[in-house]
Amino acid sequence: MNELLIRQIESFIEEDMIASLSNISACIMMNYDDLNWAGFYLVKNGELLLGPFQGKPACVHIPFDKGVCGKTYREKKTQRVDDVLRIQDHIACDSDSRSELCVPILINEECVAEIDLDSPSFSRFTEKEEKEMIQVAKLLSEAWIKYQWPN
Repeated sequence: MNELLIRQIESFIEEDMIASLSNISACIMMNYDDLNWAGFYLVKNGELLLGPFQGKPACVHIPFDKGVCGKTYREKKTQRVDDVLRIQDHIACDSDSRSELCVPILINEECVAEIDLDSPSFSRFTEKEEKEMIQVAKLLSEAWIKYQWPN
């Protein structure tokens, strides 16, 4: 695990949710090679709504029953997809994306947001990166409670 990355991300967590998530998405984009998108989707009004991110423009609204992000929400489990073209209901916000890592941010077993990473390369994401993003999700869950971020 990249402890330096985790400490750096931890240093960006503060009272303001948007500022925190913005800096964290930039940090992820700077530290991981071969990404075309790194950011967050927030659970709001019965769907996943685009949050702070770095990369190409993205889908603003994602229903809970569609795509990798929707599956992450429904199952409350991390999804590491080596080939998004094999996912029948994949939502192609960026037609260049080929692999995806999506991690739920949970509070009391309820998904309040997701970390979403996309790459133009097949099989881009490793178990190490999955574990790092799960750690980031735990840090954000704690911040959500501590700072009473909206959900």
